[in-house]
Amino acid sequence: MHYLIIGIILILALFAIRFSNKHGIPALLLFIVLGMAFGLGGFQFEDFEFADSFATVALMVIMFYGGFGTSWKMAKPVAKEAIILSSLGVVATALVTGLFCHYVLGLKLLEGMLIGSVVGSTDFASVSNILRSKNLNLKFNTASLLELESGSNDPAAYTMTMVFLSVIIGSEVSIPALLLSQVVIGIALGFAFAFGVGKLLKNFQIQADGLHAVFMASAMLITYAATGMLGGNGYLALYILGIYLGNMEFRGKRDIVFFFDGFTEIMQIGLFFLLGLLSDFTKFIEAFPLALAVMVFMTVIARPVSIYGLMLPFHLKRNQLNMISLAGIRGGAAIAFAIMAVNSGAVISVDIYHIVFGICVLSSLIQGSLMPPLAKRWDMLDPSDTVLQTFNYYQDKAEIGFLETKIHSDSGLIGTQVKDLNLQFNFIVAKIERDGKTIVPRGPMTIEENDVIIIGGETHFDESGQDLIEFTIPRGHQWANKHVKELKLPIDRLIIMVQRKGSGTIVPSGDTLLLEDDKVIMIKIEHDSQVPETDEAGEENNSHERK
Repeated sequence: MHYLIIGIILILALFAIRFSNKHGIPALLLFIVLGMAFGLGGFQFEDFEFADSFATVALMVIMFYGGFGTSWKMAKPVAKEAIILSSLGVVATALVTGLFCHYVLGLKLLEGMLIGSVVGSTDFASVSNILRSKNLNLKFNTASLLELESGSNDPAAYTMTMVFLSVIIGSEVSIPALLLSQVVIGIALGFAFAFGVGKLLKNFQIQADGLHAVFMASAMLITYAATGMLGGNGYLALYILGIYLGNMEFRGKRDIVFFFDGFTEIMQIGLFFLLGLLSDFTKFIEAFPLALAVMVFMTVIARPVSIYGLMLPFHLKRNQLNMISLAGIRGGAAIAFAIMAVNSGAVISVDIYHIVFGICVLSSLIQGSLMPPLAKRWDMLDPSDTVLQTFNYYQDKAEIGFLETKIHSDSGLIGTQVKDLNLQFNFIVAKIERDGKTIVPRGPMTIEENDVIIIGGETHFDESGQDLIEFTIPRGHQWANKHVKELKLPIDRLIIMVQRKGSGTIVPSGDTLLLEDDKVIMIKIEHDSQVPETDEAGEENNSHERK
């Protein structure tokens, strides 16, 4: 029965992702709502200890892969700003929020500071999810700054949470010693394990497919556990490990990327669903006014004051500062730290879990939904490229690919020398197959009829693949035996390719005749992207008219 429920949850999560992409609501918020819905439906879950263990593992994966996916080349120009925000920014935001909770909302000072610490960090999963799903490629390297900041600031919030929990419990531990050990040991072991694992990856060849991911998962677990045993911040060490290895080149990296892509997504779905399931709707409503007050204060005052103050020496643009301030979304990490506080044994007079839960739900809903429209309003969008270029796991999905084309009797390339092909793009003629033999192409070599030319180049991975539509023409369909120019297609559809059995790939023109079983590949285009084109006869056509 439990396996059936898990399967249903994962399927519903996929629908939630699709709904999110269509309507602009953060997908991770929908996972929380899904968990709450199961709770309201009678599926009771109150095991905070299991939730704490699962949240720890989920955060380990999210932190490591957040670092692994960070392109240091893109992040380096804004590294100083991001590191300051991920450390001092968290401290400032937490302290200002804690004072607000005490002096305005009437909470005990230490409890207010604990809440401020728990929600002090920006949630990487939420921020990266919105940046990628909405393709918010922000100007002035702002996307890279947000990626690096949100990916590296959980350790600071975790350390501050540990400090105030220790004070509330009455532990005799030295606060300065705790801070020093968390940071110093975390950084030292993070780099030490990163260097050691990097050496192993270069010198120790793993032959079987898939075992690279097993090796990386093992390295991740060992790094976190060893750092924690020695008193360091395991999350900080994991993030450093991820950044170091993610910016290396080694065999099997693509296997690791594809494995952790799916694994991280599952862990995020599981974490946010579990957090929603763990909540009690009645307690959520009771904590709602307090959560709303804290969330609004953090969004309007605490985060902007910290951002503007700490970034003053860097002379960032006002709209950029506004965008960074808005992007301070609280999410799964904060709720996980709240669970840790509940399980710590500390006597807390308020329902810290549901207060933090409410803050994160409201933050994800309001701030997450406002990011796309306000980025456009503040003129922060850079349409020249995709935001995915800032993520290593986007770049590492690309590999060398090959195209094959056969020289037919009517081809204009017959008699042309290889050196005269004049490939304007970053392609090469990899080989030529002639009369069943493979020939290494040389510059003076002449292209002949029936030659098969293999062209190689870097393939492109595009997560916005929903713009491409594949359609196989069935028997009796109205498109069968019609020319492309005869089709009445919507203005935003353009046929870019036809795949035909026995004939390979056809680049269509208006006179291309479509047959049964042809696979037609179309692209969805924006109206303003349609530009006049010139056909072979020199007549000017609009792109949709070519179809």
